[in-house]
Amino acid sequence: MELSFKDFKELIGVNEDDSHPYRIGEKYLIRTVTMIYTGKLKSVYKNELVITGAAWVADTGRFAEALEKGKLNEVEVYPEGDVIVGRGAIVDVAVWCHPLPRETK
Repeated sequence: MELSFKDFKELIGVNEDDSHPYRIGEKYLIRTVTMIYTGKLKSVYKNELVITGAAWVADTGRFAEALEKGKLNEVEVYPEGDVIVGRGAIVDVAVWCHPLPRETK
C-alpha cells in the first residue's frame, strides 16, 4: 500500500495545509485570553490545536521563572485524553522544556 503525502501529514498530526510554527510532539505552555494550558501537541487544525497530557495552570507564579525552571504554583491536571484549544483564543505559546505537570497542586 502506498502512502500519499496527505495521508502522511494526517498520520503525523498535520491536518491542514496552512503554514504554522508549531511542531507535532513538542511540549508547549499555551496562554489563551482566559486560561493557560500545558500539553504535548498532537495535531494542528485551521482553528484548533489538539494536545495530550494536558493541564490547566491556574497560577504560573513569576512567568519567566515558570518558563525557565518549570515551576508552577497551581495546576489542575486533565484526565488522560485529548484537549482541544481554539487557536482564535491563543495569546502566545512557548515551548515547555520541562516534564509536563501530572499532579494537581
